[in-house]
This record gives sequence, structure tokens and C-alpha cells, in this order.
Amino acid sequence: MGVMNKLLNFIGLQEEEEIVEKERIVDSSSEQEQPAGDYRKTNKNNIVSIHSQKNVRVILSEPRSYDETQDIADHLRSRRTVVVNLQRLRQDQAVRIVDFLSGTVYALNGAISKVGPGIFLCTPDTVEIQGAIKDLVDEEADYSNQR
Repeated sequence: MGVMNKLLNFIGLQEEEEIVEKERIVDSSSEQEQPAGDYRKTNKNNIVSIHSQKNVRVILSEPRSYDETQDIADHLRSRRTVVVNLQRLRQDQAVRIVDFLSGTVYALNGAISKVGPGIFLCTPDTVEIQGAIKDLVDEEADYSNQR
């Protein structure tokens, strides 16, 4: 129903039954124009490309110092997923890096997730993280404590 028809109906110059009848006539004539074997979509807005991102990259990063976090942030700004391994750093440096990356990811509407002990997955807003590996990490901690 067009805006003009709604306005005329609201004012009371045109009745709603006339509008509905006109729409039925337009719909039936548009259906007759297409051949029966033609399966193409008439509305081009519904077509979505499957290959929207051809070159998806996942960057693996193992920084040795806090200075290398800017490179990781640049990858995130370029909409690349980054896996960060902080196992070889001191605890205080690792905390600083995680804090910096958390702020970067937040500013970019992305996400950060702990994948394992000292390993984090940082994703831009175009990538969605589903599920959790926390249970697996907890089981590994329990297993190593039992030894």
C-alpha cells in the first residue's frame, strides 16, 4: 500500500476496500508476466553472495614484548582474526598485552576469548565466536594437578 493511499484512506477520501482490490489486480497481472518455467528471483535484494570474503586470514602471533602489540592491533583493524600466544612472556607483560588487546577489540566491536592457558583469540566484528573451551581448560588443569 503506497503512502498516498494511506494518506487518502486516513483522511477518508478513499476506502480501504478499493485499495485492496487495486493491489490484487496489480499482483495478478505481475504473476502472469513471468513464464511458468522461469525460476529467477524477481526481487534482487534477496540475492546474497556466498563468496563475500575470499581471502580470510588468521594471524598467529607470539609476541616477545609489549611493543609488538601494536602490530596485533593493526591486524585487527584490518579485520583479520589473530591468535595470540602469551605463554613465553612474564605474567605482568602478558596481563598488559591482554588489557591492551581487550581495549582494541572493544573499540572495534570485536571479541576476545581465551582458548587455552596463555592463548587468546581476538576477532574483529565480522567474525562471531561460538562456544567455549573453558571446560577443556579446566579439565587440563585438574589433570595436571593430579600428576
